[in-house]
Amino acid sequence: MAIDPTKTLRLNLPQWQGGDHPGYQVGARVLAAIAPDPRGPVETVAVANPRDDNRSVDHGIKSRPALLDNLNAARAAIAPHDPEAIVTLGGDCLVNLAPTAHLSERYGDELAVIWIDAHPDVMTAEEFNHAHAHVLAILMGIGDEEFAAAVPRPVTGDRVLYVGLTETTPYETDFISRNGMTRLSPEDLDGSVQPVLDWLRRSGATKVAVHFDLDVLDPSLYDYLLFNDPSSRPGAFDGVAKGRMRFEDVAAILHAVDAETDIVGLAIAEYLPWSVIKLSDSLRTLPLFRG
Repeated sequence: MAIDPTKTLRLNLPQWQGGDHPGYQVGARVLAAIAPDPRGPVETVAVANPRDDNRSVDHGIKSRPALLDNLNAARAAIAPHDPEAIVTLGGDCLVNLAPTAHLSERYGDELAVIWIDAHPDVMTAEEFNHAHAHVLAILMGIGDEEFAAAVPRPVTGDRVLYVGLTETTPYETDFISRNGMTRLSPEDLDGSVQPVLDWLRRSGATKVAVHFDLDVLDPSLYDYLLFNDPSSRPGAFDGVAKGRMRFEDVAAILHAVDAETDIVGLAIAEYLPWSVIKLSDSLRTLPLFRG
């Protein structure tokens, strides 16, 4: 069944609190401006602007009340449309919680999730207090109970394929193994879409939700990634897994998947256009923009 573009919701969610980085808000707004015009409905979730006084840790999660507010607002934006498909423009990776939860509830066992990311996003508050690293675990019903309550039909690990995943911590490696998740590194793919299609055919899925974290891309080729923060100190990202893929490779995979089945979810996250962020910060210092 081809997806009706008039029943595809465009969800703009400029959430930054999940990664505790205000730049994600700017990145989401830029994506919303440059993305191809939608043919279906558009919803934009209002997100609180960065303020130091709303970034405290609650239940092990930084900015937890604000993130729950954003989650509830996203769910409320999605519900009236009951969309066949959702394009989500973020924002940190947690923006994909409400959209994929909706798609899992709608399509059930027909749905597979392809997680294109350099990181597995399966931590909990015990491992890390930035909730953008929790999103896939929450979609599987694991982690903070208030967030997990937004997922009526959790995704099971055997329905998840990682694409572009690089190095993982012992906790992450164990989680992936215990939950029967499949991972394909850039080297496993070696420029081919076939390993993805082989997994997809074995899964029997007819619908696919895609999570595309731009940090799966090679930071030496693309300047709009976290690892290219011009204000970061030398060595700030040492030991942090970095992407090794090209945009063209990701696009080829998505086209191949779309030819095989229906892509019903596409979330694009963690875009950081550094020069635009700098200009945005500078504008805030001018008369009539301050305050």
